[in-house]
Amino acid sequence: MSLLCSGVSDLLGTLADAGLNVLWHPSLSEASGAEALEILRACAEGETPLDVLCVEGAVLRGPAGTGRFHVLSGTGQPMMHWVRRLAARAARVVAVGTCAAYGGMPSAGENPTDACGLQYDGDQPGGLLGGAWRDPGGLPVVNVAGCPTHPAWVVDTLVALAMGTFGAADLDPLARPRAYADQLVHHGCPRNEFYEFKASARQPSQLGCLMENMGCKATQAHADCNVRLWNGAGSCLRGGYACINCTAPGFEEPGHAFAETPKVAGIPIALPTDMPKAWFVALAALSKSATPRRVRENATSDHAVVPPAIRGAGRK
Repeated sequence: MSLLCSGVSDLLGTLADAGLNVLWHPSLSEASGAEALEILRACAEGETPLDVLCVEGAVLRGPAGTGRFHVLSGTGQPMMHWVRRLAARAARVVAVGTCAAYGGMPSAGENPTDACGLQYDGDQPGGLLGGAWRDPGGLPVVNVAGCPTHPAWVVDTLVALAMGTFGAADLDPLARPRAYADQLVHHGCPRNEFYEFKASARQPSQLGCLMENMGCKATQAHADCNVRLWNGAGSCLRGGYACINCTAPGFEEPGHAFAETPKVAGIPIALPTDMPKAWFVALAALSKSATPRRVRENATSDHAVVPPAIRGAGRK
């Protein structure tokens, strides 16, 4: 559903221009039943070339490693069996979304279905294919992580793979495309002025920074959500919701409520990336002491109650 909201005017046409023909997708393709199974069989047996295998959703290995919690209808075989067969034939393998990459929501809690990602089980290499798996070109599974993943991340990655311009150097340590993973959700956040002065919201709907009290992890989350906006206009933070770091393994179990910030002695446990704790404490104290009245009062309101001051001729 995210991909269908891609900003390109003709999604399938854009992929076709890059040399990619969509053989089959359960939601986008007309083929179903026996016709769809024949497409999968032909790819698995090498009769039809498979340049890129895209997998959405976690792989269910249960019960007891049989995979029979998720059987491909009409085949009697577990879906994990089909994924292994198709991955062995594919020139490239892409995990679309955090569930396919690391296990995501289905792997939370006691994980009774034994859900995992294609090449990761949480933040540990392994998953269905194993940590040592590589495609014929030497690449691991490309993890286009996100819950859901941004449509542009998917399109850009597929086009780059098709054009032969994507290599191992384009992946971060968790095998995410660096095109978006080398940025932080914090970059371009509309609440950055409030963050700079540590003027924090205290409850939902308020304008202030969501890090101190509302569980926001934008200063730690690797994604360009506030630079490359969703549907050209939105992001979680623009919609009033805290960033929950959905591109990272284990985001589904932070150990606390998503909308709460755990603290020790009043200091958030999870600090911004690259910032030592002592620096953060010193900066936060200084910033709060210098917070302008406008920023302080607007932070705890659901609309701007104090406008910016006007400076100019005759004004001080």
